[in-house]
Amino acid sequence: MATIVLGAQWGDEGKGKIVDVLSDGIQLCCRAQGGHNAGHTIVKNGKTFDVHILPSGVLSEGCVNLIGSGCVVYVPGLFKEIATIENHGIDLTNRVLVSDRCHVDLDLHSKVDGLEEVELGNAKVGTTGKGIGPTYSTKAARSGIRMSEIFDKKRFDEKLRHLAQGYKKRYGDLLQYDPDEEIARFDEYRPKLETYVVDQVPLIESAVAGNVRMLVEGANALMLDIDNGTYPFVTSSNTGLGGIFTGLHLNPRKIQETIGVVKAYTTRVGSGPFPSEQINKIGDTLQEVGHEFGVTTGRRRRCGWLDLVVVKFSNSINWYDAINLTKLDILDDFEEIQVATAYEHKGNVLTSFPADLGVLEELTVKYETLPGWKSNTAGLRKWEELPVNARKYVEYIEKFVGVRIKYIGTGPGRESMIIR
Repeated sequence: MATIVLGAQWGDEGKGKIVDVLSDGIQLCCRAQGGHNAGHTIVKNGKTFDVHILPSGVLSEGCVNLIGSGCVVYVPGLFKEIATIENHGIDLTNRVLVSDRCHVDLDLHSKVDGLEEVELGNAKVGTTGKGIGPTYSTKAARSGIRMSEIFDKKRFDEKLRHLAQGYKKRYGDLLQYDPDEEIARFDEYRPKLETYVVDQVPLIESAVAGNVRMLVEGANALMLDIDNGTYPFVTSSNTGLGGIFTGLHLNPRKIQETIGVVKAYTTRVGSGPFPSEQINKIGDTLQEVGHEFGVTTGRRRRCGWLDLVVVKFSNSINWYDAINLTKLDILDDFEEIQVATAYEHKGNVLTSFPADLGVLEELTVKYETLPGWKSNTAGLRKWEELPVNARKYVEYIEKFVGVRIKYIGTGPGRESMIIR
């Protein structure tokens, strides 16, 4: 049976921590989509680990970690992450696997990513610059390179040169790239990569047949989904529940629980709509107290009050069985706390999160004001230990969204967790 963990907002909710907590006794931890643009921070035994393409289960002894076919993989980044984890004394031998159907994120894609952002000017998406969008674009255009093709040198070299030639026609001298240099690097990667690449279809089939305990870790979050998010200010893959099944070939009938991870306030990195954003002292306080900087890019995150319209919309698509509410302790010093409960546009209350960017720019956010608790919750591990107003805040969210909050984060360490 499998447990699925998904981001419910715009990412950076703290998915890595709950995955790490749940990975005890898990035999197979999987990523289904995205690339090394997704960063997860995990604090374990007093040490802080940042992973980007590796599933968070790498920190759990005996857990095998699969990068599923819906992912795009930057090979030197993969090797660097593996080396970093192993330098901390964690053995990853035979514990990291990559689907042979993953698409390869090249240095070429990263260069094109930057050029595309320049072309967009003021309408730029605010990507991480990691080449994720261009890699998924070549995948959709059927000109991309899959992991399996790396091992056919002639085919790999021809396809890479063809890609480079096409981009060169478009960008001319703006594209500073030598395909021979990247080909030479892959000649070095090829032998080492063979030990990681597998056919995931029989692997998953065997795991299901053997009742292997699986944990699936979503990257990014629902509001960055290519279909359901704030398009075009989104990532280039399906970050919701649907992407899990296309990226892992998992049997939907074998899902035990789907957990949505919700930060106790809202953050976003990059450009795009953010209705509950607070460009004021409140936003600055949330940013500073919450240490809100992107794990992958180091960029300052935009911050605002918890947007329950977003969370409810997210639940309508991902159908959460439970919620993990993270970083509750960041709200400890507020006298009052606001939550966004409705959007109004031209006198009408909207029934859901709108797709139209024009509507998002014009709408008015309706807030409910709740009393703060002005008390330290950091490190608390029991529901009864929470201040009354903190419990009321949690219960208000539960009632509004209609999903039980099963896990409550009260600090960065894995032990700072209330399980109800």
